[in-house]
Amino acid sequence: MSNTTSEGLTHLDAQGRAHMVDVGAKAETQREAIARGRVTMQPETLRMIVAGTTPKGDVLAVARVAGIMAAKRTSDLIPLCHTLLLTYASVQIEPDAAGDGLDIEATVRTCGQTGVEMEALTAVSVAALTIYDMCKAVDRGMRIGEIHLAEKRGGRSGDITTRPPSSGESHTAPA
Repeated sequence: MSNTTSEGLTHLDAQGRAHMVDVGAKAETQREAIARGRVTMQPETLRMIVAGTTPKGDVLAVARVAGIMAAKRTSDLIPLCHTLLLTYASVQIEPDAAGDGLDIEATVRTCGQTGVEMEALTAVSVAALTIYDMCKAVDRGMRIGEIHLAEKRGGRSGDITTRPPSSGESHTAPA
């Protein structure tokens, strides 16, 4: 039985019911995904985070660990997502050049039968949520956004590089 319906939706069977895609016949290959996102905040909030003087402690360290933990638990959070043995997960968080936010980048790797895009996106999302949670007492106006898949390597579809949406765009388009 094919994993793809006539409309090309792999998570729906012929009757339109949700199901997990069978990847058992796919070859194991090296796979990598890089996702990015951003948390925008008041410049003073960013200064506190960088200086390590927020009331809840080292925001960047906690957010990095939270993102890595989230990548490892993605299949528990996203329905129909395969459980993967990750070989690498990293979350980098850097202040942006404008001085009003943090740029987040997650890199996730595996050698497996399906990709790690969801794991990288989940890592960025949870790192951003952790930053928000740890700083909401000092800045309720923070914004989480621009979360997108930046790069994907390996698998049948090969390598893909994307770009974040600009104002007015509705989705991320291949570069």
